[in-house]
Amino acid sequence: MAFAELGYTTRVGPNLVTRMEQRFGPAARGYMNRWVGFGKEQRTPPMTDRLQAARGREAEALQVVNVWFNRIRFVDDSAHWNMIDYWATPAEMVASNGGDCEDFAIAKYFLLKELGVPIERLRITYVRSLRLNQAHMVLAYYPTPDAEPLILDNLENRIRPASERSDLDPVYSFNDDEVRMVQGDRRSQPSQIRAWRSLLDRLAAEASL
Repeated sequence: MAFAELGYTTRVGPNLVTRMEQRFGPAARGYMNRWVGFGKEQRTPPMTDRLQAARGREAEALQVVNVWFNRIRFVDDSAHWNMIDYWATPAEMVASNGGDCEDFAIAKYFLLKELGVPIERLRITYVRSLRLNQAHMVLAYYPTPDAEPLILDNLENRIRPASERSDLDPVYSFNDDEVRMVQGDRRSQPSQIRAWRSLLDRLAAEASL
């Protein structure tokens, strides 16, 4: 399966659901089915059409995805996965009903990409949360390449433009195509991020089930 098709909710098959149920318990099946159903609902009408119709108000169209994932429990990696840092696949996050900031950002990224949002409009963004005084991750949506991004954050259901999120200090951002450092605008390949490579390997394994 091509990389561009990895992580898609509407392609989740019964074998993956069974595997997640075995790992996380009987409740995982219900979580997975609700996630798949939500993904299918969001394809009608297409997200791209909704974003086009909401020019200047894109946050309203994106809100439903942000809020849906934000209902999942926040759980620190050390407690949830017994690891310091673990980037869960969307299926792992949903089936276990838990994740931390990067898991929320990643799950939203893959679903919006599946719904037809061009990847150049989406950037998973590593920030410093001044409010929490710790590293944090959000998803940024750019209506146009030079536009101010909208921030999808597990800390807030309401999507706000970056200028209203003075509590976030961006460090770097990435999508399928590139990594971009804020300082100096240096660019590299996302394959250089070890956790991202591991995530893609697990997505490929899930797709083969």
